[in-house]
Amino acid sequence: MASLIPPPPPPAPPAEAIKPEKVNYLDLPCPIPYEEIHREALMSLKAEHFEGMRLDLTKGLNQKFSLSHSVLMGPMEVPSQSAETFKIPTAHYDFGANYIDPKLMLIGRVMTDGRVNARVKCDLSENLTLKANAQLSSEPHMSNGMANFDYKGTDYRAQLQLGNGGLIGASYIQSVTPHLSLGGEVFWAGQHRKSGLGYAARYNTDKMVATGQIASTGMVALSYVQKVTEKVSLASDFMYNYMSKDVTASCGYDYILRQCRLRGRIDSNGCVSGFLEERLSLGLNFIVSAEVDHKKKDYRFGLGLTIGE
Repeated sequence: MASLIPPPPPPAPPAEAIKPEKVNYLDLPCPIPYEEIHREALMSLKAEHFEGMRLDLTKGLNQKFSLSHSVLMGPMEVPSQSAETFKIPTAHYDFGANYIDPKLMLIGRVMTDGRVNARVKCDLSENLTLKANAQLSSEPHMSNGMANFDYKGTDYRAQLQLGNGGLIGASYIQSVTPHLSLGGEVFWAGQHRKSGLGYAARYNTDKMVATGQIASTGMVALSYVQKVTEKVSLASDFMYNYMSKDVTASCGYDYILRQCRLRGRIDSNGCVSGFLEERLSLGLNFIVSAEVDHKKKDYRFGLGLTIGE
């Protein structure tokens, strides 16, 4: 009698070993500038909080030139001899002129308190960019300026910084693998007779970004951003100063909806903040800012409108 048990199937051919993707180290991507290695974490955790009422209006005169008006009404903190700070009501008005071109950007601001701010970004060549900013004030020793030359190579970036007070700085960042970049910086502040060194590492993929930075001034900074979906990101950072023994850790989220963007943050000092940008219509945005410091019992809330063509 024939057996009712079917014969075993023939053995499957051995699976080919998955070969790791070969990396062409002569064709690595160009990293982001050294000063922007924490860019994703700052966008999620460091929103532009304000207190009071705010109105921003931008009027375009043509495709490249526009005028801006900004009004802020809210309290201003005034330090005192004690540990507490006092708030006095105040109002500010800023008038600005903007010229934006693919190779040249000029931004100027004039404020009611007498300050003048200016920013310049100019592409001197295909690989060399000049960035400069200055702030002029009627108060003595309060004006400052800085120029930054950024050279973009095939797989590296080099920067040279020059500032008032004898400030000279240089930084370099190099792509080591398609996802890892390493860099360092050095600076000299001639006015204060101080110098420093710094090192940084950045690892990024399509789903996450991890950065680390350490400097001879005693500063240690770590950040991590996880992209959960196309619209949701989680971020955390850790700041430690060896000299002052200050430690701060924070975590937050960045949620982008079709009509709004919501960002929130909480840190180890008991400070909780939230920032909402709601698009009411084309060219009209509504802003809500809230920051609560439970430790200092300081509460800041702000409402604003942004109008622009």
